[in-house]
Amino acid sequence: MKLSIGIVGLPNVGKSTLFNALLKKQVANVANYPFCTIEPNVGIIEVPDERLAVLAKIVNTSKIVPAAIEFYDIAGLVRGASKGEGLGNKFLSHIREVEAIVHVVRLFEDGNVVHVSDKINPEDDIKTIETELILADLETVNKFKEPKKGNASKKEDFETFEAVQKIKIELDKGIPVRQMGLTDEELIALKPLNLLTIKPVIYVFNVSEDQLQDKDKTEIEIQTILKNLDSRFFFDRTQGKFRNDKTTPYHLPPTSFLYLCAKMEAEIVAFTPEEQKEYLMQFDLTESGLNRLIKKAYEILGLISFLTAGEIEARAWTIKNGWLAPQAAGTIHTDFEKKFIKADIVKYEDFVKCGGWVKAREQGLVQVTGKYYIMKDGDVVEFKIGA
Repeated sequence: MKLSIGIVGLPNVGKSTLFNALLKKQVANVANYPFCTIEPNVGIIEVPDERLAVLAKIVNTSKIVPAAIEFYDIAGLVRGASKGEGLGNKFLSHIREVEAIVHVVRLFEDGNVVHVSDKINPEDDIKTIETELILADLETVNKFKEPKKGNASKKEDFETFEAVQKIKIELDKGIPVRQMGLTDEELIALKPLNLLTIKPVIYVFNVSEDQLQDKDKTEIEIQTILKNLDSRFFFDRTQGKFRNDKTTPYHLPPTSFLYLCAKMEAEIVAFTPEEQKEYLMQFDLTESGLNRLIKKAYEILGLISFLTAGEIEARAWTIKNGWLAPQAAGTIHTDFEKKFIKADIVKYEDFVKCGGWVKAREQGLVQVTGKYYIMKDGDVVEFKIGA
């Protein structure tokens, strides 16, 4: 499963600093992954998972293979990008290829780092990028013509056209597709258009070390920014969509965000884990911003990991939340899904408590499951496959 996150933002917000910090955390043995031939602006980053080292010790293997996500450092965006200003065309073409967006927003003050608007205004910066993505989506939907009735047109074409007519109105009001309360059927119908504002977004506020130290003040500032942005809309449950109306209470989906100091993150990746932990304690943090970002990216894509542990390796496999056991088996090899018979599954905690498969089976903690079993995060699995 190819998982990709695009890092976007205005110039000089710390986007490349963040990307370079992530690169230092990238998976060393990229040959384990099917998408290892990549451009220089793409990094394959491991998903932190403390469980793998524990499993490796139990099964006595030195090989650990974590789950991974691709991060794209997408060209900086400026006002007018939807019309090709700056590197807008490159920005938009790259962002269409990713599953989710990390939007880096500058909160730090630094006289040595010029802001494109000559002032720090996070709300305006967010609106600039959001507006350009909305304008690009409007251009896409306006190009979509009504299918002609007859044998040449498929049922799916008419469904897409109906969904396009619905979102046009809201896009004209400046509402991203992801905030329109669309049904699953409508989202499926729109998938061929690869719209930009349909993608989930994580806002990453890039702060200074001083702002990182003053957590209460920084968090209040961020919440105010997000509330001001969200107050443009409210959710009309009778019509199932968002509307513009500042006088009406709004009920937006929770906004995914975090804050970090990209400059500091780039520096501490060279530290040992113990040194990192000690350094972060002064900011009342238990883990780095990079780890928090990677985990949140994994979460926003609706992903979980199941685990395998044997003499060859301890490994995390990425699947969508809600997948059935045969689909999970197919991530190891496509034939495994077709030839799936059953799966032996034990909870990670039980596997660790018992010290491996043998005692877990003796204590009746291994569940023998069929093809309708819904996988859970942290399941330790052995698949049984037919010839």
